[in-house]
Amino acid sequence: MFDKLFEARQKAEEIKKRMDQTIVTGEAEGGVIKVTATANKEVTNVFIDQVFLSKADKEEIEELLAVAINHAMRQADSISQAEAQAITRDLLDKYR
Repeated sequence: MFDKLFEARQKAEEIKKRMDQTIVTGEAEGGVIKVTATANKEVTNVFIDQVFLSKADKEEIEELLAVAINHAMRQADSISQAEAQAITRDLLDKYR
């Protein structure tokens, strides 16, 4: 029993490390705003095009930034779900 728990914990740690290294991006308005994050949902970079920034108003920037962040977070969720399904399937197959 403890072996199974230990192995599951090791797998979870491996996945976390992999997710920390997996990069996702979200863009808005054709790339004038780009957000980069890890698959563990840690935003690592925000890019706002200088020309767009000089012409846009505060509300437009905030709205598009939210769109870009949400795109990146959806990608992170998708990767996270796929990883969880893979580890669950692997553990179930191993202990049948």
